[in-house]
Amino acid sequence: MNVRLALLFLLIVLLSGCGAAKYGRDAMLSHDIGEYYKAIGKYRKASRKEKDREKRKLYAFETAECYRAIGDYERAELYYKNAIRRGYKDNIALLYHADMLRATQQYEESIETYRIYLDSVPGDERALAGLEAIQKTQDWVANPTRHIINPIKELNSRASDYSPVFVAGRDNEIIFTSTRKGATGKRESMITGQSYADLFRATFGVQKQKWEEPKLLDETMIVNTMDEEGGATLSSTGEQMIFTRCRYDKSQALGAELYESSQSRGSWSNPIKVQVVGDSIIAAHPALNEDGTVLYFVSDMPGGFGGKDIWRADKNGATYTKPVNLGAAINTPGDEMFPFVRDNGELYFSSNYHIGMGGFDIFVASKDEDGNWLVKNMGSPMNSPFDDFGISYVVGENKGMFSSSRKGSRGDDIYSFVVPPKIYSVEGEVFNKETNSKIDGATIRIIGTDGTNLKMRTKNGKFQLKLKPETEYIFAAFKDGFLRDKATANTIGMADSRDFKFDMFLIPTDAPIKVDNINYEFASWELLPESKIALDTLVQILKFNPTITIELMAHTDHVGSDQFNFDLSQKRAQSVVDYLIEKGINPQRLVAKGYGETWPKMVTRSLAKKYDFLKRNDELTEEFILKLTPEQQEIATAINRRTEFRVLSTDFIERFDAEPEK
Repeated sequence: MNVRLALLFLLIVLLSGCGAAKYGRDAMLSHDIGEYYKAIGKYRKASRKEKDREKRKLYAFETAECYRAIGDYERAELYYKNAIRRGYKDNIALLYHADMLRATQQYEESIETYRIYLDSVPGDERALAGLEAIQKTQDWVANPTRHIINPIKELNSRASDYSPVFVAGRDNEIIFTSTRKGATGKRESMITGQSYADLFRATFGVQKQKWEEPKLLDETMIVNTMDEEGGATLSSTGEQMIFTRCRYDKSQALGAELYESSQSRGSWSNPIKVQVVGDSIIAAHPALNEDGTVLYFVSDMPGGFGGKDIWRADKNGATYTKPVNLGAAINTPGDEMFPFVRDNGELYFSSNYHIGMGGFDIFVASKDEDGNWLVKNMGSPMNSPFDDFGISYVVGENKGMFSSSRKGSRGDDIYSFVVPPKIYSVEGEVFNKETNSKIDGATIRIIGTDGTNLKMRTKNGKFQLKLKPETEYIFAAFKDGFLRDKATANTIGMADSRDFKFDMFLIPTDAPIKVDNINYEFASWELLPESKIALDTLVQILKFNPTITIELMAHTDHVGSDQFNFDLSQKRAQSVVDYLIEKGINPQRLVAKGYGETWPKMVTRSLAKKYDFLKRNDELTEEFILKLTPEQQEIATAINRRTEFRVLSTDFIERFDAEPEK
């Protein structure tokens, strides 16, 4: 009896082992031909039946590989972790696990896993790129672009909706790919587990201001068939279409092919296969340039850089030339897919190998003067740690749609994006510098590097103007009886909208004007360094008002003899004039005059506001000052020690003597 039981148990073990081996072989076969979803189910069955620990480790790793291939990064991360915990020997599992941790935004653990991997494979470029990607992701999120994105609820379903293209480049009609209910294909994809995809059409309803219910592009089974269709591109008129078709044949794997159809009176012609690659080679994700002379597409044909690459074929009559790989600047050992050519010539595509935020990111490529591709990640919020792909622009505008599986999506969803125009404006106020009151009716002249040459007047002392991008402006304020003032605004290279605000101060010419912060050594006429900085402001005033002549007026306090103070003030005034001449001011425009203590300061409104022991129009004479407290006397005498200027004339004309004849 015991012998029989032992034999029975052995038979059960052998049979279960055979079943596990069969599931394992079937899973590997499905995996090899790209049937990832089907392979996942078989790996699970094989793992449940398998007793060999090494094979179970392998099945865990290969299951993770399948989940990574279909973009389910959360499950891929779990299965890589499972394989590593079980002791999977190939340390490539560490690298891929770090990638999946990064894609699921577990950055600290991802960094640690990359470092563990680098300990065993020092200098590995993929791990170093992963660490760089984490840093750049944080930078992109902290410094987002100006794109505004939103999911389009009317277009999205519980299934996958992706790769929208605008019909004739307009923003009111699209064709997109979807696995939603209503698709003609009834089979379940062995790759994704979803229904076969078809092409759908949607139009924007003007009255309701939303997208109408999407409908099958073709219900006659001409374009959409029982096979899988998707990934389309349209001519600039929308009358020709090239799309991807994956034909089903249970006896062989046919892969993806390109087909072309034309539209007449709302009906599509019978699609014809586009002969750009051999019959056994994959061709998918077509993209036409603006004039239809170049076809870009995705293939894994020999001669690439690994994975899926983007190729181009030029139109030659009714056929296409031999495809050319876009090169190492675009293509990588990973996958580059979903190309789109904007009307300005920029090439957009998605890659899971170029430095990105995780999964597939959208990149934009343009050519430099030498014809070399320059590739740039579109950053956040266009990209996310999940898959972002299938972008399309409205012709002539900075808006469009793209596809994403980011958080909040129910799979692959369609999102709209727009870059709002940069808006620049200026708001200025013009004041009387002495009274700080607003000047109504002042003339503002605006000159811009784009050719702008305008004049406007202030109302209640204010003026406003909309500015243009990439332009530098000068604003000059004028008013009879005042010196001019100016301000600048520059929108060149500005990444965001901005409202410029500034005040302009016009100096009245009917009274002396104090030059602040002019200081000298004690009992000396030598200018201190900070005085020269203050005088540079006066230099700018004179240069901006080239027709005025001025008198530099130096004053002292009452301390010391009259003659000493007069001589000192004259020398101080002359030292200021000398400095201005040194800075390029014509000496004919300058007069130095020392007044000693003979012209005490008359208290202005601003001084009275600053010092409560002074009243407007008080004259700071020696007699007045001596009645003050010692502390107040020190303040009053300091006010009297001043350098001022007054306008003598406003009609000076610079004359340049002709060179003498030789």
